[in-house]
Amino acid sequence: MSRKMYDLCGRDERLRFSPYCWRVKYALAHKGLDCEFIPWKFTDKQAIAFSDQTRVPVLVDGDESVVDSYEIFRYLDHAYPEKPLLGDATAEARARFFKFYAERSLAPGILRTILMDVFNAVHPDDREYFRTSREKMFGRTLEEMHSPSQGLSMLDRALEPMRGRLDEAPFLEGETAGAADYLVIGVFLWARVTSAADLVSNADPVYAWLNRMLDLHGGLGRNATRIVDIEGAFAD
Repeated sequence: MSRKMYDLCGRDERLRFSPYCWRVKYALAHKGLDCEFIPWKFTDKQAIAFSDQTRVPVLVDGDESVVDSYEIFRYLDHAYPEKPLLGDATAEARARFFKFYAERSLAPGILRTILMDVFNAVHPDDREYFRTSREKMFGRTLEEMHSPSQGLSMLDRALEPMRGRLDEAPFLEGETAGAADYLVIGVFLWARVTSAADLVSNADPVYAWLNRMLDLHGGLGRNATRIVDIEGAFAD
């Protein structure tokens, strides 16, 4: 197989938790494209130096290497035009809204809720890097940033537009899932893989959407290894 993607792993190689990598996995499944997912750690910078990038996902497709999850969506539509992800300019504008909605509205509340769980999931070789880089970014310690009660309140407010859409249709894209759904599901899988926290109640339309997304493409999300599946993961 010539297609491969460098995919962030945690304390166990089966633990794959990057929200951006999850976006691409759903996009590849949507296209029906096989891919080898290569485990990568935060400190494995040399492994992806060929891409002039220090973060994943990095997709290698034959002689092509593509970085950034959204740019990978664009590349896949160009290289494999069947089953488009982004579609015309109007559809792409909608997808870009959901990209920013996931990153700027949903992710902050989820982060405050699961941050120390993510730290626990990180590979031991990466923990010093993760702590140092994130604390510099946040301007405070991980422990100070971690606030599940505040995070869940933030997330609850941020989910209101999504609830409105899901009252109208089973997916953000409508009757079938598409780019908008894939761009959003990544942050929920980030939480599902690294944490046992319940982000939404089972009466929430977002909960029903999440279960539909987990079952999509042969249970792509539901079958992902979680921190709760790793023996001894909560013993540290």
